[in-house]
Parts: sequence; C-alpha cells; structure tokens
Amino acid sequence: MLDQLNRVNLLYDIYGPLLTGRQQEVLRLYFSDNLSLGEIAAEYGISRQAVHDLIRRAVAAMEALESKLGLYSRFQYQQERLMEADQILSRPVLQEEDLARLRQLVRELRLKNEQ
Repeated sequence: MLDQLNRVNLLYDIYGPLLTGRQQEVLRLYFSDNLSLGEIAAEYGISRQAVHDLIRRAVAAMEALESKLGLYSRFQYQQERLMEADQILSRPVLQEEDLARLRQLVRELRLKNEQ
C-alpha cells in the first residue's frame, strides 16, 4: 500500500501538470493533505463516488502517460544506480572492482539518458 502511495505521489510530481486543474486539486487533497473522500466531496459539493471516480481516472491518466513516456521508470532506474554508487563510495577503501563497477554504472546512466 505504501509503495503504491509513493508511486502515485511520484507520478503526480512528474505528470501532475498534464492533468486538469480539478484532477490536480483532488489528487493533492487526497494524497498529500490526507482528506477523505467525504471531506473532498463536501468541499466540491459532489458525491463521494464522484470523487472516487475522479481520483481513479486521474491515476489512470498518469499511468497511461507513464506507459508512453516512461519517465517514472527512468527515474527509478537512475535512483537504483545512484544508490549503488553511493554504497560503493561509502566504503573505507575502494578496490579495483569497485572502480570498475562505478565506471559501469556511469556508462549505464549515460546510455539510458541517450535513449
């Protein structure tokens, strides 16, 4: 559940500006401000079901954008490589294989960015 929440929040950070103003506001209220469906419904004068449907459609729109553009996947890929590089660099002494792995990580990140 927490992984899904983190995913939606990252998708929102990336693709939120491409959503309608109302979708942006409702997602912000629900995921960032932790308002309930009922609280959001009361604020907008609509039903809880309408809020639920709006959230579901907005998340589906962001998922569709991700499937086409892959920006979230690219971000995750980069974060994994950078965390590995950081772990290697935190070692008190670097071995030759550590340096070779760091070079490989840099190459992988460059190649991924060129795609």
